[in-house]
Amino acid sequence: MDGLESVLSRGVDSIYPSRNLLLEKLRRQKLRIYNGIDPTSTSIHLGHSIILRKLAQFQKLGHKIILVFGDFTGMVGDPSGKDTQRKPLTRRQVLENSSSYKSLVGKILDFKKNPPEIFFNSNWWDKVKAPEILEMLSHFTVQQLLERDMFQERIEKRRPIAASEFLYPILQGYDSVAIDTDVEIGGTDQTFNMLVGREFMKIKEKKEKFVITIPLLEGTDGRKMSKSFGNTIDLNEEPNQMFGKIMSIKDDLIVKYFTLLTDVGLDEISKIEESLKNSTINPRDAKINLALEIVKIYHGESEAKNAQNEFERVFQEGGVPETKKVGSKTGKIKALDLIMNLEMASSRSEAKRLIEQGGVKSNGEKIVNPNQLIDVEIGTIVQIGKLKAVEIMRS
Repeated sequence: MDGLESVLSRGVDSIYPSRNLLLEKLRRQKLRIYNGIDPTSTSIHLGHSIILRKLAQFQKLGHKIILVFGDFTGMVGDPSGKDTQRKPLTRRQVLENSSSYKSLVGKILDFKKNPPEIFFNSNWWDKVKAPEILEMLSHFTVQQLLERDMFQERIEKRRPIAASEFLYPILQGYDSVAIDTDVEIGGTDQTFNMLVGREFMKIKEKKEKFVITIPLLEGTDGRKMSKSFGNTIDLNEEPNQMFGKIMSIKDDLIVKYFTLLTDVGLDEISKIEESLKNSTINPRDAKINLALEIVKIYHGESEAKNAQNEFERVFQEGGVPETKKVGSKTGKIKALDLIMNLEMASSRSEAKRLIEQGGVKSNGEKIVNPNQLIDVEIGTIVQIGKLKAVEIMRS
């Protein structure tokens, strides 16, 4: 198996219309390969990194990488995987969310050699007129759009489907035409949207667009990694926090994380898998190696080793996490607001989950109610789990 065949196999779920056709075309010419990201939150997590890492592999082979930040589609909200309607975002919210994306993406993609092109899809959608939209809609039937699993589930549960959600695949699909792409990469939950884009390219450009789908990644609680579940491991997590979260994943995800998130060879991963099956390696030890590999990618080898040492000190020696001093207002503050003010969680939903699961303490006392008033004063120590703690100082 050569390098290109490996790129099209490891971490890939499906290729449309076929792997062999794409392989042949990639060997003949340099292609425009794209991924679209709707800025519905301020961070990018390890689930997103699988796609970005695949893009980086193509980038190193000389292909042109294109990123489309969906500042227009993000206001609508992709219904993929949602059994209820997303809350619409304002343009301002979407742009604020995307402000850090280039620096986060830069942890994986090279912005110096063969740098990726970045577009905001409002560049074309703000200029599209009503007759053009009607012409786009004429190419698809209501029955086609209703085929989506999540729409069928909502109909069965008598839950609403907003017209904007219903038309979302067409909005995303047209992005392929606007940037004249050859290949689109996305998660398996985006398959329907990406195939609509493939159809658009046939209709508008008489061109064959390839689609590569990437497996979805489970988060720290075993469900799909998602901000709405509060189970993400973000690329901008501090080394200790990232290390600790990786150590908390379910044992049956170890091999999948190694395969999708690291550069460890497949032969070595097979040995790890066999050792786990035969119980000749402790899952904890395998996870330590996994956490080292992942933290090293985003923070460097030195920080990864420091995070390992801190983890082992806390969990194996019964220590307490090192605290950092953080300025904060004092007085009575709701637990949920305090966690967010101290930036100890990436979203309110994650903060709420941590509190309700008993993972938050204030001066050693467990907090279980997000609305509980905490008496905050200088010297108060707020702790999440066994790896993260802050001490309040005067703001």
